[in-house]
Amino acid sequence: MTTAIVGVGNIGGAVARHLVAGGEHVVLTGKSASRAQELADELGPLAHTATIRDAVAEADTVVFAVWLDTIKELIPQVSPQLVGKVVVDPSNPIAFDDQGRMVRSLPDGQSAGSVVAALLPGGAHYVKAFGTLAAEALAASANRTPQRAALLYATDDEHAAAAAERLIRTAGFDPVRAGGLADAGRIEAPGGDLHQSGLDGEVVGADQARAAITADR
Repeated sequence: MTTAIVGVGNIGGAVARHLVAGGEHVVLTGKSASRAQELADELGPLAHTATIRDAVAEADTVVFAVWLDTIKELIPQVSPQLVGKVVVDPSNPIAFDDQGRMVRSLPDGQSAGSVVAALLPGGAHYVKAFGTLAAEALAASANRTPQRAALLYATDDEHAAAAAERLIRTAGFDPVRAGGLADAGRIEAPGGDLHQSGLDGEVVGADQARAAITADR
């Protein structure tokens, strides 16, 4: 199995490192080809780089580890290649005001997940995942002992759910399904009650995550 990671910043880099540590083949692509190549060189023989079109075509699963506005630009460019692929969306509807404070970039009640899912071609398998922890926590929390940290995901697609669970486990976390696409906003920031920021900044285990899901239903 091969996972394409579009974007090699803090989130994309952390996901790539964790997946390779778990034995996953990854193909990296990003705005900076040199940065993608540096990361591939760091990760060794399980990683290589490609153009975005070639990366998507080669992979079974595509992780769009870029800002929401960038995802909205990229998906139309590679839409035909996404048919039949699992599309993993870690994005959050984040913007910053004039004072540098984090604010929502979407109206209340609208999730980044609903925006991204609506852009995908028929036959693509969508899942919201790998965005429920802040970048530093995501990088630091893989293979935690004695209890693994949880990563929540949301999807209506069983094929995507199975792929997300496999990748989350490969990356060194416990997968916990928060619900379907209608629940994507709960695992997004700002405002999501199941995002790390909505859990008082805590990196929770699977049992705590499941309790939090049912507590606010």
